[in-house]
Amino acid sequence: MEVIRAKRAGACYGVQRALDVADEVIAGGSRAFTLGPLIHNPQVVADLAERGAAAVKDVEAIAWNGEGEAPSVVIRSHGVTPEVLSDVEERGFAVVDATCPHVSRAQHAAAELAAEGCRVLVVGEEGHPEVEGLTAWARQAGGKVDVVADPADIPEGLYDPIGVVAQTTQRRENLQAVVAALREAGLDPLVRDTICSATRQRQEAAAELAANVGAMVVIGGRNSSNTTRLAEVCALTCPRTFHIESADELDPAAFKGCARVGVTAGASTPENQIAAVEAFLKTL
Repeated sequence: MEVIRAKRAGACYGVQRALDVADEVIAGGSRAFTLGPLIHNPQVVADLAERGAAAVKDVEAIAWNGEGEAPSVVIRSHGVTPEVLSDVEERGFAVVDATCPHVSRAQHAAAELAAEGCRVLVVGEEGHPEVEGLTAWARQAGGKVDVVADPADIPEGLYDPIGVVAQTTQRRENLQAVVAALREAGLDPLVRDTICSATRQRQEAAAELAANVGAMVVIGGRNSSNTTRLAEVCALTCPRTFHIESADELDPAAFKGCARVGVTAGASTPENQIAAVEAFLKTL
């Protein structure tokens, strides 16, 4: 069976940057914590915890009496709300910002639209940490904010000015559909295209490969938005699409009669995890 990797797959710049930042903190020997998982990859998060950078739910979970060296708090790649950032600083922790630059750009865009008087629509997943951050930055700037997963979520009674930003890992077609629906309703939204290039490139490469293989394997955390989107994109043209976190989940019987299998991975998936899956598939 031929195993083909998508032209674009695996850890993006923002994720690799966050991992490098965390590695530097750990190497420095100071107590370190990440606010929530640094990236949406359970295996990587577990490895960081073993090496000295445990994920905590919130700032209150970090015990420190104010004496000695302050623990380092690594802001995860999805970013945090301005309130959380202020809380970390006020408690005297050493702040290490590993927010993905694309997420930071989206936060600034949401805040700028709100400051300009727009009601801000965030196209994304309600409850996702990145989306919570985007809405919080817009509200801090004085704006009213709504999260919409698709055109059906658009609130009634909207009027200009309307601003639109997107969770960086959203499918571009979804953002375009929301904007089209707003324009059909007679509105003239100010759109900030905040979908990151890495997400778009991975989706396009995955779609191209999925159309030419008998099965697709998508590697990445099940809590990873961008990996979930990749699996959805692949399934559109390749019904035999499998979203897995590790090679252990693969069932050889699922690839019976398959001459070519494609492999792609989310932006939070490191190279060693991709290589392990490819190695297993090549034994079939």
